[in-house]
Amino acid sequence: MTQLITSNNLPSPIGSFDAYLAMVNGFSKLDPDQERELAYRFRDNNDLNAAQQLILANLRHVPYIARGYSGYGLSQPDLVQEGNIGLMKALKRFDPDQGVRLISFAVHWIRAEMHEFIIRNWRIVKIATTKAQRKVFFNLRKSKKRLGWLSDTEAQQIADNLDIDVKTLRQMEGRMERSDMAFEASADESDQTHQFYPSSYLENASPDPSIQVEELELEGLQATKLSNALAALDDRSRDIVKQRWLSDTKSTLHELADTYNVSAERIRQLEANALKKLKSGLSDDYLATV
Repeated sequence: MTQLITSNNLPSPIGSFDAYLAMVNGFSKLDPDQERELAYRFRDNNDLNAAQQLILANLRHVPYIARGYSGYGLSQPDLVQEGNIGLMKALKRFDPDQGVRLISFAVHWIRAEMHEFIIRNWRIVKIATTKAQRKVFFNLRKSKKRLGWLSDTEAQQIADNLDIDVKTLRQMEGRMERSDMAFEASADESDQTHQFYPSSYLENASPDPSIQVEELELEGLQATKLSNALAALDDRSRDIVKQRWLSDTKSTLHELADTYNVSAERIRQLEANALKKLKSGLSDDYLATV
């Protein structure tokens, strides 16, 4: 098991969880006056030695809280480690003037860290993402007295106790009953079983790299052809094509007519001739590459 508290003066890594439990139960307890004095020293003077004594004296409570979450399939050492983080977070926010013991204040923070750890590791696909879903998840887990699906009567009773509708309860129950599946079969499985894994029937939506390269090359080739064809036009025709087709704010025939002091019909004729030359130039470039 890895070291559960990070400090140069705290215990070094130990080999077993039982040894860790024996160690934390061996730390001296603090009476209320001692705890209050140390808390003041830490709060007012940032005395890290006082903080260390407060943490060590309260480590014994974390494994007890962690045992309440033994039904989630996660290791107790990991839960305890997360709970210890919650204990240290609680100490930073602890106010000795409130007249409560540190552990009474810290229980919320210890449980919160354990809850986060359980939610993160329960499934690959997160089973609960909102605060309301997490409430249903943990309460439903504790409320189920047996394995298997709840009866309608049991579901209604639990839903009433949690102040939620039965539909929401059933949705969470369904999430909890499902298990994760590997995306693809392992190498030692038979070919017959491969068809049951998502990799065999889910379409790969990612583009083919070879097609992407071809499309990029084609776009570059077309851009070059267009540039060469435009360069072959006279200045006025080139400007008309750009203003009418290649500009973000396209000009009208009448606006260009005013610019070049000709009629709108004349601009239309120049545009048509320019587009015809462009089409011919692009076709010639294409034929030359065939």
